[in-house]
Amino acid sequence: MEILLLLDRHAGSPVYRQIVDQVRFQAASGVLKAGQELPSTRALAAAHGLNPMTVSKAYTELEREGVLMRRPGLPHVVADRPGNEAEDREAELVRALETAVAAARQLGIEPERAATLFQRLLHEALEGENKKTT
Repeated sequence: MEILLLLDRHAGSPVYRQIVDQVRFQAASGVLKAGQELPSTRALAAAHGLNPMTVSKAYTELEREGVLMRRPGLPHVVADRPGNEAEDREAELVRALETAVAAARQLGIEPERAATLFQRLLHEALEGENKKTT
């Protein structure tokens, strides 16, 4: 029932939002598998020194989004979302790119140049992965 969360109390985002974002991302990427149990609210709160209500708020939001499933008296589990895997991964990429879009706008980088930079970085990452597997 181990789950890796990197929480920063000094970030501009509330801790419950960080939990929601990280669990959603891990579920979309396959790190968390459908049916996998998550730690109880109390256990996760204790592990990170949080108020249990913070974790409860995050789990409730994830339930509402369909990422987690509540089972009365049992731990939450990652919901099975057959047919939505690609859609979920793309939604997570869009969320990540929104930050990059905001940065490009603030820096005054033209959309075409930003797209070129993204493509270059993506190709470099793929080439790096290919070198590791050969």
